[in-house]
Amino acid sequence: MFFKLTHRSSKSNARVGKIFTSRGQIDTPIFMPVGTLGSVKGVFQDDLINKIKAQIILSNNYHLYLRPGLDVLSASEGLHKFINWDRPILTDSGGYQVFSLSKNVKIKNEGVYFSSHIDGSKHLFTPESVIKSQNIIGSDICMVLDECLPYPCNYSYAKKSLALTHEWLERSIVQFNKSSYNYGHKQFLFPIVQGGTFKDLRIQSSEFISEKDLPGNAIGGLSVGEPKDIIYENVDLVCSILPKEKPRYLMGVGTPENILECIGLGVDMFDCVMPTRNGRNGMLFTSEGSINIKNKKWEKDFSPIDINLDHYSSNFSKAYLRHLIINKEILGSQIASFHNLNFYLWLVKEARKNIKDDTFHEWKDIMIPKLNKRL
Repeated sequence: MFFKLTHRSSKSNARVGKIFTSRGQIDTPIFMPVGTLGSVKGVFQDDLINKIKAQIILSNNYHLYLRPGLDVLSASEGLHKFINWDRPILTDSGGYQVFSLSKNVKIKNEGVYFSSHIDGSKHLFTPESVIKSQNIIGSDICMVLDECLPYPCNYSYAKKSLALTHEWLERSIVQFNKSSYNYGHKQFLFPIVQGGTFKDLRIQSSEFISEKDLPGNAIGGLSVGEPKDIIYENVDLVCSILPKEKPRYLMGVGTPENILECIGLGVDMFDCVMPTRNGRNGMLFTSEGSINIKNKKWEKDFSPIDINLDHYSSNFSKAYLRHLIINKEILGSQIASFHNLNFYLWLVKEARKNIKDDTFHEWKDIMIPKLNKRL
């Protein structure tokens, strides 16, 4: 068994479950801290495990392929040993990064030709090569190569792109089924629903992917600039089609409000760079609203960052953290990143608790106005 549902909300599509991997279990709904290069910026692995209680992290095939390179990761017997992390890792295929970071991108049936954003060197990602590189990385959950559409996008291009993404999925499955597991741990492959913001394409993609009967399913191509109502409409539509007995992963989403709303629609897994990126820039998420710690109003506020969260960053006052961030002290970025990640993991833990108690719908309606408040 890869996934087991244990609780369902009676007033929404929120649910609680467990994902089983050979490196440990994952309670869902879950938020995955982003460790693009095998490092969650500013946070030690021991703190992720023992204080933040992260059960899984996300890394990126595109970035790892370029640096440190597959030869280094192979020699180290995979990413887990390289970074000293013994819990599950999900790797994104890097398709989004190819389109967003690289230069001279050319999409062909065989794959994507691109130039490295680091040194301009030429590369080709194919569905097969992306599976092979994730096999070398040794991630527990691997993502297929797809094309993430921009917003807005015209219908004719979106339809053509979806056909190519589905063709790449079929090739990915063939390659994955031929692969042997490196380092003695089983890997799992997730396909990705695409289709832009066009409902008929989203339906087509959801049905096509459901038929593949893979262990879990991802929803891609959202939170790329479209209004949040469009995100929710598409997530609701896709979740109504994807099989209920498999985990659903919404890629790159998002704000605390996004996460709670999409849990209510039936999503189980989330990732986003927002907690650490915003933290480094002085934006903190708390159980009572968000804080721009650079504002002068916090200069003499010696209260904890968030009295409702039990963690070491609450040992530091808002005034001290403001001092560190204003002066670009590394410790400020570390404390802020730690705090935000801890808040996100606290949020999904509270969501799980309220789903089990069948109070999620009421709790969500209380929390969202708080989360959207600027303190």
